[in-house]
Amino acid sequence: MNSTSATLPNLFKGIALFTPGGGLVYCIDPDKQNRWHLHLCALLRDILGLPEPPHFLVPCYTATVDRWLDARTGQVQTVAEAAPAVLRHGALLNAVFGTENLTWQKMPVQDGLCDPIVLSIYRKQFPQLWKTEDLLVRYDRAEAYTYFPDEPEVAVIPAPPTPLEDQGYVFRLFVSGSNTVTERTMKILHQLLEESLCHPYTLKVIDVRQHPEQAELDQVSATPTLVRVWPEPARRVVGNLDNVNQLLWILRPAEG
Repeated sequence: MNSTSATLPNLFKGIALFTPGGGLVYCIDPDKQNRWHLHLCALLRDILGLPEPPHFLVPCYTATVDRWLDARTGQVQTVAEAAPAVLRHGALLNAVFGTENLTWQKMPVQDGLCDPIVLSIYRKQFPQLWKTEDLLVRYDRAEAYTYFPDEPEVAVIPAPPTPLEDQGYVFRLFVSGSNTVTERTMKILHQLLEESLCHPYTLKVIDVRQHPEQAELDQVSATPTLVRVWPEPARRVVGNLDNVNQLLWILRPAEG
């Protein structure tokens, strides 16, 4: 098999998404389209059988490289940035993107966004992401998922998404930034779910500053807001999540 760099376009945008376990999914796009991070998250969901795309990885485990032609100088310019947690993978990034010995710059990350407390909650929900050391996958524009291990290429057929009704309870917690209030809210909620809910559950923490489109989709206008997405009917608690009775109400099954 030819090296990746031999088939790379001269000008392109590359997006890489690592897993906490050291796995990598990436794409190379000469047309520089948007929303590739969403595709990579969906790819991880399909390959690993996750209950939903792991969008929480994007701020903490992303690397991007942009190679373009400077119209003023006529020279090809390259900018490459990686989140602090994945800077150590610079050699691997250079190998898959064909950027030789390029030095990757540290990507700015909002303080507290990759807080270990938040990630520990996700680790319990998505343990597969911490067991992916040998995962190396390129997402092609034709949407064919192709592994690049030492052995020959192997095409992987994505598994169908897990039906929502088979996932147990599904919650979304909308917060505004990472601060002491957010940390306290997550601790209270996590403890309550562990002690009071005798069913599997998925809790997705969404920062409305980073994902305003998701807040708009769920009609969230204040934080914190806890939404029970499944089982239906949907329920929500807005504001102070210290009220145990309100939280227990959102956990109760629908009245038949």
